[in-house]
Amino acid sequence: MTPRWELRPLDPELTARYENDGWWGDETLGSIMAESLAAAPDMAVHVHSHTHAWHGTFGAVDDEARRLVSVLQAEGIKPGSVVAFQMPNWREAVVAFAALTMGGYVLVPIVHIYGAKEVSFILREAGVDAYLSPAAFGHVDYASIIDTDPAGVRLHLIVGGGGDRPAPPGVRRIGWEAVDAAVPATELPDPDASDVVVLAYTSGTTSDPKGVIHSHRTLLADIDQMSSWITPGHPNLMGSPVTHATGMLGAVLSPVRLREPIHLLDRWDPGHALAVMADHGIGGGTGASVFLAGLLDHPDFTPAHAANMRCVGLGGAPVPVALGRRAEAHGIKIIRAYGSTEHPSITGSQFDDPPDQRHGTDGPPMAGVEMRLLDDDGHEVGVGTPGEIVSRGPDLCLGYTDPALNDAFDADGWYHTGDIGVVDEHGALTITDRVKDIIIRGGENLSAAEIEGVLAGVEGIAEVAVVAAPDERLGEHACAFVRLQPGLEPITVADLQPHLESAGLARQKWPEELRVVPDFPRTASGKIRKVDLRAGLGAEAADDKEST
Repeated sequence: MTPRWELRPLDPELTARYENDGWWGDETLGSIMAESLAAAPDMAVHVHSHTHAWHGTFGAVDDEARRLVSVLQAEGIKPGSVVAFQMPNWREAVVAFAALTMGGYVLVPIVHIYGAKEVSFILREAGVDAYLSPAAFGHVDYASIIDTDPAGVRLHLIVGGGGDRPAPPGVRRIGWEAVDAAVPATELPDPDASDVVVLAYTSGTTSDPKGVIHSHRTLLADIDQMSSWITPGHPNLMGSPVTHATGMLGAVLSPVRLREPIHLLDRWDPGHALAVMADHGIGGGTGASVFLAGLLDHPDFTPAHAANMRCVGLGGAPVPVALGRRAEAHGIKIIRAYGSTEHPSITGSQFDDPPDQRHGTDGPPMAGVEMRLLDDDGHEVGVGTPGEIVSRGPDLCLGYTDPALNDAFDADGWYHTGDIGVVDEHGALTITDRVKDIIIRGGENLSAAEIEGVLAGVEGIAEVAVVAAPDERLGEHACAFVRLQPGLEPITVADLQPHLESAGLARQKWPEELRVVPDFPRTASGKIRKVDLRAGLGAEAADDKEST
């Protein structure tokens, strides 16, 4: 396939190494999906939903996915086209992922809570030809997004009713019933393993999401790395969305490749999750720390649940040390892992590592991964000295859809993460600060700059800085520090919400904490020292733990 994106240069020596070491081969996501679904047709797939429950098999997913491929082909959406899908963890989300990989498309998974601002930007920048979504879910009206701004989309396939809703000029809108009526595709394309297969959008330091480019090879390398954390025969209930990197890799692709059952929730409710876990004798809590914390905190949590949660992998958001210790008290081993959409698996411990390492660090580099810590002058630092984390490995992405962002990758293939860490004498990494101006809330990146831009429009606010605050349940949440104009009365978080709502800021981005300050700590040039704000919040959280 001729690249339509300006990919970062790949070092031929690194490519040869990854091929020789078995990280990169000729398999594709589609070939693995088709082979595994066909090889285990009776393997179970469960969607545990109050409104869209479904209990089927790999064989049923395979059949419906092939029907979806036929529909897309009949509508002129050819292999290599860019197709976005935005839906909760329903059956159709699993089917869409399978179909788009098997059909040779470039997938653009969009988290279902993203609203018009983010979705319109993603559809336009990615060059999306077809968009698969419900008419609406929760507070997001997906059909209205397309009606207001088609963003170049030619086909809108609606799940669950609404396919007869009039579409804007240039857009053909059909319902999922077209999939039910289609004949399953028997001939599937055979793309090259080095082709682009996923554009994964993640919030960054700017207001617009960043499109991260992955090939079949980079994503499959990550699955191989994650396999060391998976215990065959012990499935987990997953709340991470299939349209998020964590859910896509951990909730669908890994179980399918390993031919293990799939268990999904479409709305995270710890009480419902515990009931499902008890009924099916399965584990849970894997993903961002919010999932495990929600289970441990719930009054319905029992020793029987803990017995099925013997090993839980946590990542995608900061993991409080106290959470690991609480889990261990119930007989649950946890490991912390560090990565990003750009480089999914940089470090991680193993379940047989000592508890102090598993609870207090993010582990050593994963197999095949190289990592360095650099000081401000670009020199590598040693044990115990903080430095910016740079990494490279077979699961590192191929760059960004916006080539202006590719300066994050240097000429030797190193990715400059923008995170600050320190390595101990055992080679285990601990994240200590962040250069990138983001908050990782429950596994989702929030742009501090975007939130600040909206808050700056609130009458009476003279200056604002948004930083990450420690959160026992979510890992982090957004804390807004504001300096008010002279003579104004203090304000509260509730006072901000009408403005945030009218500005169209997605609700998960709303600050959950507000501090009114007379002034900010500053650099000599007058820039706000966010590192001091974060440090102060961290110290407060530590003091609170000691006093309880």
